[in-house]
Amino acid sequence: MMYKFRTMTDERDENGELLPDSVRLTKFGEFLRSTSLDELPELFNILYGDMSIIGPRPLLVQYLHLYTEHQKRRHEVRPGLSGLAQVSGRNTICWEDKFNLDVEYVDNVSLIGDWSIIFLTIKKVFVKEGINSETAATMEPFKGTKKDRVET
Repeated sequence: MMYKFRTMTDERDENGELLPDSVRLTKFGEFLRSTSLDELPELFNILYGDMSIIGPRPLLVQYLHLYTEHQKRRHEVRPGLSGLAQVSGRNTICWEDKFNLDVEYVDNVSLIGDWSIIFLTIKKVFVKEGINSETAATMEPFKGTKKDRVET
């Protein structure tokens, strides 16, 4: 269980499908996300030992069956409040790049690396970089990776 502030409504269309994030994102939620204050409740997860300060960001459970073997490696370390993918582009980079950065972190965990990510995270929060993707208010849903793609 992850603790987070609710920044979007559950509004649905006539077919019961969730409306786009840009429609469901509340004004207060937009403020919370732009300042990264929506992440504060995750400090409870860190205190309870469910998360680390640095590590791959936890993703939705419904994505689990979509992971390749390479992408599953992100689970070899505890999830974090911030990570290499967040300081390398956050929501402006594609899913494959995020997973590759997560696995790169797993392969190179170090105290110096974690401190570097902490300082870069603080910078990103104040500069407000990478909050939204180019095509969505948050990040497009993960739909899996093309199986014919060569993994690095």
